[in-house]
Amino acid sequence: MPNIRSMLRGAESATAEDSVPAGMRIAAAFSWRMLVVGAALAVVVLLVVLLQDIVVPFLIGLLLCALLVPMSSFLRRHHWPKWTAILTSLVSVLVAIGGLGLIVTAQIRYDLPSLEKRLHNSISSLQTLLASEPFGITASQVNRWISDGSDYLQSHASSIFSGFLAAGSGAIHVFEGLFIIVFTTLFVLIDGPRIWQWVVRIFPRRARARIDVAGHAGWKTLTSFIRVQLVVAITDALGVVIGALILQIPLAIPIGVIVFFGAFVPVVGAIVAGIVAVVIALVFNGWVPALIMLGIIVLVQQLESHVLHPFLTGSAVKVHPLGVVLGVTAGTTIAGVVGAFFAVPFIATVNAMVNAAAAWRPEDGVPLSDIERIERHEPAED
Repeated sequence: MPNIRSMLRGAESATAEDSVPAGMRIAAAFSWRMLVVGAALAVVVLLVVLLQDIVVPFLIGLLLCALLVPMSSFLRRHHWPKWTAILTSLVSVLVAIGGLGLIVTAQIRYDLPSLEKRLHNSISSLQTLLASEPFGITASQVNRWISDGSDYLQSHASSIFSGFLAAGSGAIHVFEGLFIIVFTTLFVLIDGPRIWQWVVRIFPRRARARIDVAGHAGWKTLTSFIRVQLVVAITDALGVVIGALILQIPLAIPIGVIVFFGAFVPVVGAIVAGIVAVVIALVFNGWVPALIMLGIIVLVQQLESHVLHPFLTGSAVKVHPLGVVLGVTAGTTIAGVVGAFFAVPFIATVNAMVNAAAAWRPEDGVPLSDIERIERHEPAED
């Protein structure tokens, strides 16, 4: 009897399962897996938001390492000692940043007298424009607004003071972030392969080879992305600086520096940098040079989108432009400017890791990184 009952129950369950359409079963299987993946991503995003004071400097350090590791590896392949190659890479970046700072400071000091004169003329022209129809804003009205603003600041002095205190605590977080960036960069440059091996050993033994392959693919894509963005940023900055110098727009080099750093934030950075350049041209040179400056920026952006990125990126960073736009938008919504900055390298790296992990087979083996190859005295791959 028990056997007959179990057989009857099995037949009933088989009949019930067969009554569900195959498409519904497949949709249900996909649905619960997507829910699990979505929950895992939500937990990761929540942890990143809660630990952003640690995560953001750590990610910035990784991006710096993606820029410095190829330079250090190149020097070590040419028989430079390890510490000499690492220090040379770090000093090169510091010298480049310091040189930019000195050039920007020197031009601001050089242009300051003419800037004051041009700004005074621009303010006078603006006052004349506002006093005319249809605005009808007189100087007495402007003075009254300034007086009202002073009264508002005096009445809200306590809240402003608390804002300064908050800014002070923010400065402390900045120094903490710099500390994390420096140590992350140093330790990854010094002992990156061993750190990655420790991370791989956290996972189950059967998954380690696949994760190792995915990590190598992601790191290769990240370094390629950083190099491409560096070349694109330098090209954009040079194009805008040359245009600003031809139009005799003041602060040409500071504008170029803004464009350079803005190029690392796709779409959003170009728009913000372009607005700054056009506003400076409008304030100090008038609307005709501002329109010409706008045309130069549009031309540079078209050159970047249709020539530089397709030519330089190639097959190294396979991210569709739609994915870039949606990723930057999602990153901006979640984490503001920081999210926009990290969105594209994150998408490109994860895309490369997932594709490499899916395509890997045990007979393919595990690739060697440049640092491991140097330590084993093996030649680099072509």
